[in-house]
Amino acid sequence: MNDIKELTENKSIWLLYGLAGFLTIIVIYYEWLIGSVLTVVLAYLIYLTYRNETKNKQRTENYISTLSYRVKKVGEEALLEMPYGIILFSEDYQIEWCNPYMNHFMDGEQSLIGETLADLSDPLAAAVKDEDEEQWITLDDRQFQAIIKSEERLIYLFDRTDHIELENRYDNERTIIGVIFLDNYEELTQAMDDTSKSHLNSEVTSILNSWSNDYGIHLKRTSQERFIAVMNKEILTQLEKTKFEILDEVRELISDQNVPLTLSIGIGRGSVDLPELGDLAQSSLDLALGRGGDQVAIKDESGRVKFYGGKTNPMEKRTRVRARVISHALRELVMESEKVLIMGHVTPDMDSIGSSIGILKLAQQNGKKGYVVFDPDGVNTGVQRLMDRIGENDDLAEWFITPEDSLDVVTKNTLIVVVDTHKPSMVMEERLLSKTEHIVVIDHHRRGEEFVEEPTLVYMEPYASSTAELVTELLEYQDGPLKLDVLEATALLAGITVDTKSFTLRTGSRTFDAASYLRSKGADTVLVQNLLKEDIDLYIKRSELVKNATVYREGVAIAKGLDDGEYGTIIIAQAADTLLTMSNVKASFVIANRKDGKIGVSARSLGEINVQVIMEKMNGGGHLTNAATQLDDTTLEQVEEQLRDIIEEYFEGGED
Repeated sequence: MNDIKELTENKSIWLLYGLAGFLTIIVIYYEWLIGSVLTVVLAYLIYLTYRNETKNKQRTENYISTLSYRVKKVGEEALLEMPYGIILFSEDYQIEWCNPYMNHFMDGEQSLIGETLADLSDPLAAAVKDEDEEQWITLDDRQFQAIIKSEERLIYLFDRTDHIELENRYDNERTIIGVIFLDNYEELTQAMDDTSKSHLNSEVTSILNSWSNDYGIHLKRTSQERFIAVMNKEILTQLEKTKFEILDEVRELISDQNVPLTLSIGIGRGSVDLPELGDLAQSSLDLALGRGGDQVAIKDESGRVKFYGGKTNPMEKRTRVRARVISHALRELVMESEKVLIMGHVTPDMDSIGSSIGILKLAQQNGKKGYVVFDPDGVNTGVQRLMDRIGENDDLAEWFITPEDSLDVVTKNTLIVVVDTHKPSMVMEERLLSKTEHIVVIDHHRRGEEFVEEPTLVYMEPYASSTAELVTELLEYQDGPLKLDVLEATALLAGITVDTKSFTLRTGSRTFDAASYLRSKGADTVLVQNLLKEDIDLYIKRSELVKNATVYREGVAIAKGLDDGEYGTIIIAQAADTLLTMSNVKASFVIANRKDGKIGVSARSLGEINVQVIMEKMNGGGHLTNAATQLDDTTLEQVEEQLRDIIEEYFEGGED
């Protein structure tokens, strides 16, 4: 801008000189003496102007010459002295030239020139061949960002080690909030005297304080059964490496005193503000408790959850007070609704059908119409026998409707009750969940990440043997005398019988109380056995699966079906149950092709091995002793290999 301005000003001066010369000629014409003087003055001014312009031009040329030298000098120094690498390579990926900085990464006085890119870094060579624009590599334990200019065959290498270390330090120092809950504390201490209660508190507090001091955790007790823990990500990483051994320490120490007290820990992590971290921690704790307690749940802002622990059979922690409260709350919701729709999971079992019938009777008990959503095309043999009996009972059969018909029945003021599952993807008709805001979930499975959104009422008790047991208790606390016919009571009892393997697994005192109540209402145990009878062909198919079983490692049996064979879900599950009755078998897994084209995996255990967390890693779920999954687009061999890898990981410690 200054050069343009100066050039403009010079042009103006010469124009003035031209005008002055013209006027001088006119003056000379009239007054030659005055004109002569003006001519001399004008010539002198022109001379001064020309001399100044010449000097200015010389100064400018000298300045430009000096600046060019300085810029060239800076460029050379930047090329040779700056602390980043520059590499020029040939078409065959040989290094043709590099700045002196790169020679730091060669031994002795050796130069990189003449070497190949692979000699420097295999990942870098691969990135150049793939014409990538960027690649991160490691040289001498330093992290470098390589910027690749393929057309110029040029590579810039920037040392980002300090930057990465700073990022890692910032990431490791992020605040993590945890909520520690003493499972079953209130129930256990109710019968204790003050001395025993004080001793128990002292023991637990001592263990947790020692644990927090060892890892640098800030621990604060907020109530008799709750603690708040504040830590950072680095501490959490250390705890994950130990698989949260504090769970085992508390369980082992307290069990020595014959007190079944365990810990549940919910942890919130992520790059969010503190209130949201607290919400994540509480949500994680709810999830851990919903899965039976004695475990750790870690949740981040994306909703991803990791689990550790959960390797013990949960103690019965529910109370009849809670059952009565839930029963009355459900009655109020039924009374306020226009009608009730009940649905279980796809491919229903005895527990799903039995508990659905129980809720149907609860709705009718309170003067409301109820409908059971049922798909007749997705049933197994045992359920089909029950459905045939229901079909013969006109008073009961008329309340069973198909999923398609349910979409016509539902209204905005309809109460939807989901039984024996809590996953939207597994319900009989998922579209119903968006038709109303009044949803109740009743389930006995451990809670998973997928859950019905914003339910009005949730009754989840993983300590119960079955959903039929929970529904039976709800029926007991309804107002007025309850009328159950033989088939309805038998259906509920069949649900309990199937899920407890004829009262041998996951049974508590409440299970037998519920069975006794149903028996008093006319439940027919002989009819239950008839419903559960199996066909001889199915028995032979189940035997085929058992015959192919092998012991993978101590106490773990894996059976795989024939590649060209198809097996029902019940057969696969029964084969896993049969394997569990074999000596020295602690857990069993059966893999087989299902009739719907998927590959099914059924898992069973006696309680020492948590098959639920193993199945969850294969997108399944269930209970500690009873779980399953279904997989698409894979083979039996691939599923078996995946299962073996997960089992190996399980025995090493924590579960994601």
